Amino acid sequence: MHSSLARRLAAPFGVLTGAGAAFAYVGAVDPNRPGHYPVCPLLRWTGFYCPACGGLRGTHALAHGDLGTALTANALAVTGYAAFVVLWAAWVTGVFRGREGLRLPLRAVHWWALGTLVVAFTAVRNLPFGGTLAP
Repeated sequence: MHSSLARRLAAPFGVLTGAGAAFAYVGAVDPNRPGHYPVCPLLRWTGFYCPACGGLRGTHALAHGDLGTALTANALAVTGYAAFVVLWAAWVTGVFRGREGLRLPLRAVHWWALGTLVVAFTAVRNLPFGGTLAP
């Protein structure tokens, strides 16, 4: 492997190592057992689920191969994990093709759409008819 290729691959593999370590930790330390992780402050103080509520339980379920439970815990987080995998693969593919990094031509409309999706997910999971999205 050329040293320039190794240098360009260092960042994506560093990111993968960090994400993999976090995923492995949550897979090993069950968030369903009290005392291992802090309680969501929004849930504790208001009783409302934030967009991340259930994310640790979903990650734990996914680490154990239980996609159904992961989606039930936090479908938005599982979708985010899938997006991470796709973007990471595109990043590495780009490095092998000689590009320095991943270039996403995101404009303001993309960020607004993502923000709207997160707000809508949060609102629906806290409404009576959105119980399937609640952790």
